[in-house]
Amino acid sequence: MIEKHSKASGIGLERLCTQDWMRSTETEYGVEFLEAWFQGSAYQKHRHDTYAISLTTAGIQAFDYRGHSEISTPGQVVVLHPDEVHDGHAGTEEGFGYRELYVEPALIFEAIQTMCTHTCSLPFVCTPVTMNQKLSAAVINAFQDTRESLAIDSLIMQLAEGLMEADPSCKQVPLPRHLDVAALKRARQYLDTQKTRVVHSLELEAVTGLTRYDLARQFRIMCGTSPYRYLLMRRLDFAREQLVQGRSLVEVSIEAGFADQAHFSRMFKATFGITPARYQAMRVVKGANVEQHNH
Repeated sequence: MIEKHSKASGIGLERLCTQDWMRSTETEYGVEFLEAWFQGSAYQKHRHDTYAISLTTAGIQAFDYRGHSEISTPGQVVVLHPDEVHDGHAGTEEGFGYRELYVEPALIFEAIQTMCTHTCSLPFVCTPVTMNQKLSAAVINAFQDTRESLAIDSLIMQLAEGLMEADPSCKQVPLPRHLDVAALKRARQYLDTQKTRVVHSLELEAVTGLTRYDLARQFRIMCGTSPYRYLLMRRLDFAREQLVQGRSLVEVSIEAGFADQAHFSRMFKATFGITPARYQAMRVVKGANVEQHNH
């Protein structure tokens, strides 16, 4: 059994059943990541001071919230507003699994201001169980991406968009289309020159003069992707160049700014569909064959 107390997860986590488990991270840039499996009762009544946004991955997740009994099945998203009392238990004897994000409300508030023409309040999702595609994609991507600050910026924007979409009181107004092209070019040029390391949000804010969330919104409009994904691709492009030159995976991992070889291999495979070792082997063999043919 793997068990860990989560700062945001409330009380009643001590479990005697060896089939139950929980894994969670420390809060990183305002977000805590939690993954768990429970049979029977999971949580007693409690409340968080964060948004709790979870994706049910297996079984039936059941809970009492705002005077109603709710259930969530695989693929559905549960959104619990800060400071709302709730509990949690398995809807069937088989148990349930889920992945959850605990997000500081101030981050969501700051992000939605970049999408409104006036000051907007925090979104409140009246129906806590939803099939909201933006939110489900955000949770899935969050557990696949790294937890660098630029990745968290992109995640917060995805969550803010999904929460606004799920709250009927949020006016569906077009996003402001103004682009600070000069600032975006500075951001892109800076990322191009820093392709062998992790770049922090504060650096891009200093380079562009934009807030991290406004930058994330505008950068996607201009470049079709987030600053985090743009930089990741530049780092992986650099890594491919090094692999073709016959460098070792360990050396390339370090020089491209990844935590270790396993981290590098995971991100490479997720991006290109093959491991860096296989990519290197195929490129080296192809290069050798071309050289022999030329001779």
